[in-house]
Amino acid sequence: MDSSHRPVLVAEVVALLSGRAVVVDATVGAGGHAEALLDSGVGLVLGVDRDASALRAASERLVRFGERFRPVAARFSRLSSTASAAGVEAVGGVLFDLGVSSMQLDREERGFGYRAAGPLDMRMRPDEPGPALSAADVVNTYPEERLATVIFEYGEERHSRRIARAIVRARERAPLITTAELAAIVAGSVPRRRGGPHPARRTFQAIRIEVNQELEELAASLPQAVSLLGRAGRLVVISYHSLEDRIVKQFLRGESQLRTLTRKPVRPDPAEVAANPRARSALLRAAERLEEAA
Repeated sequence: MDSSHRPVLVAEVVALLSGRAVVVDATVGAGGHAEALLDSGVGLVLGVDRDASALRAASERLVRFGERFRPVAARFSRLSSTASAAGVEAVGGVLFDLGVSSMQLDREERGFGYRAAGPLDMRMRPDEPGPALSAADVVNTYPEERLATVIFEYGEERHSRRIARAIVRARERAPLITTAELAAIVAGSVPRRRGGPHPARRTFQAIRIEVNQELEELAASLPQAVSLLGRAGRLVVISYHSLEDRIVKQFLRGESQLRTLTRKPVRPDPAEVAANPRARSALLRAAERLEEAA
């Protein structure tokens, strides 16, 4: 399998959720975790994703499981109503694999990546009904101060003010249209460490989070996930940056209905990182619903 479409921490997810009657995969993506869970004996996986193209890919990948895989197009902030509409209650596990998927990063037309020229989009679901903010809207219309705040808070970028100023100066000449334009502006406004990550990485992360309201979605979904868990049901969350992980960590600490299973976040071992570099930043936390709470 191409490493760009390889799910992370699969063995750890399977160890936590295998053999359960029903698991909700709240971010099913291309279906890698769902496939491993179904192979491990999970009876039914409800695969939720906001991205219609991801659901199509997952459905094709998992066709051999027939009705044991059920795809649903929805935001995970609507987890309770989504599960209820699907007739799913008291599940054995809920899985979140957060962040942007490799399919989205690798498709230039989606506008998530900074290494190729695509449209400034970054929407998880471009065809979502109603007004939908795009990356072009953020970089071309946000006031400089607000843009700097987004880049600092969601990208944890210490050069946020310098980057915002450079973006505003550039858009005064002409609106920014492509990811390549934005990446070049960011790269030209901050120092680059030899051998370090691309200087636009944090800015692109910040804008993507703003466009999709990812942190608000996560905070809204976690209590709903707990409400779906039956006795000894497990919540498993894989995050990829400190902002997501902080929300998950604080939620687990403050949730009296759960017993934390991971004292510290589980990370991929060196062999997995070598085989799949995108696993490098993954952090897994898990908790189990207390029987008296259920």
